[in-house]
Amino acid sequence: MHYRPLLLLSLLLALSPLAAAAQEPEDGASPAGGLKLEAVPAVMQKAVDDFIRPGYRDLLEGTEAVAEAAHMLCEKPSEETLGDVQMTFDELVQQWSTIEIVRVGPAIENNRFERFLFFPDRKSTGLKQVQRILATQDQTALSAETLEGKSVAVQGLGALEYVLYGTGAEDLTSDPNGFRCRYGAAIADNLNSVAAELHAEWEKPDGIQAAWKQPGPDNPVFRNGKEAVTELLGILVHGVESIRDQRLRPFYAGIIKGVPDKGHPKLAIYWRSGNTMPALSANFMALQTLFNAADMQALFPEKDRPVAGAVNYVLQAIVDDADQIDLPIDEAITDEEQRGRLNRILQNTNDVLQRLNLDFAAAIGLGTGFSFADGD
Repeated sequence: MHYRPLLLLSLLLALSPLAAAAQEPEDGASPAGGLKLEAVPAVMQKAVDDFIRPGYRDLLEGTEAVAEAAHMLCEKPSEETLGDVQMTFDELVQQWSTIEIVRVGPAIENNRFERFLFFPDRKSTGLKQVQRILATQDQTALSAETLEGKSVAVQGLGALEYVLYGTGAEDLTSDPNGFRCRYGAAIADNLNSVAAELHAEWEKPDGIQAAWKQPGPDNPVFRNGKEAVTELLGILVHGVESIRDQRLRPFYAGIIKGVPDKGHPKLAIYWRSGNTMPALSANFMALQTLFNAADMQALFPEKDRPVAGAVNYVLQAIVDDADQIDLPIDEAITDEEQRGRLNRILQNTNDVLQRLNLDFAAAIGLGTGFSFADGD
């Protein structure tokens, strides 16, 4: 069940001592409840300069490395050059899993997010399209320029993973400049193109970074500090929700009526390459890094700082459990110890979502009836 606090949220916030405190301005607090408006510009600047821009810079470097390795594989196919591509792919998954939580701004323009990663692939629609390209040797899939005009499902990380790890991948080590390899290289070039666009958009001094750093009445994105902070906290809330609902629950739903879910490992992201849990760990670590790099606890009075400590504690517990799940995901689901860790991850994911959506939101003065789930 999706966590959608509507009437329940109103009731909880009305009863919460944090909410009550947020309604009473005190030293250092603004009239907007507990939110310290004077802290907002510094927090937003840190979010941009210490997390978002470095994240897209790392992503661009990762796509450049994958593209270079992919073209080398096509020229000189071997177990060694295939291993080089797979290694850079694993690194790119980590880099993307770190910055993909920023699903706002340039990332959602021009289908950039979906072009980089099409997931979940419901009913295997995207997989069938990738398989069709390989089966028919569609020549229009062999350059980034023509690939860009095709379905988003055939031009991103999921498609590249299938090329490198799916049925028929063994051809990559023995077929110089073969179709499969050239298609993979085109995907890598396309990923590099998207990453370059994202990096360039966030590097423009008068572009999106300026809108984030300088909220105000003349700002076309954030008219005031409260709007800016709401967007930033929304990244965390929606990030946790999407990880839970699109990454975790599809392949393992936890304990259902006292019985562990049997699991659906082939619905897990990156299951072919073994990157399911490393990617999930990177997702949650990114949430924690953004939270701390931006110094979000500076947004509310000292008395409410335990809220930030609790968020940090739970996120770290999730990362620790995810890092200890080292079996292939189909085996992890059936292993008692690792399944227990999956259960704790699900429980703690719900916990941290509530702490962000209720406690943190109340501490910075987001009023009764506010719901990130509704996009308010």
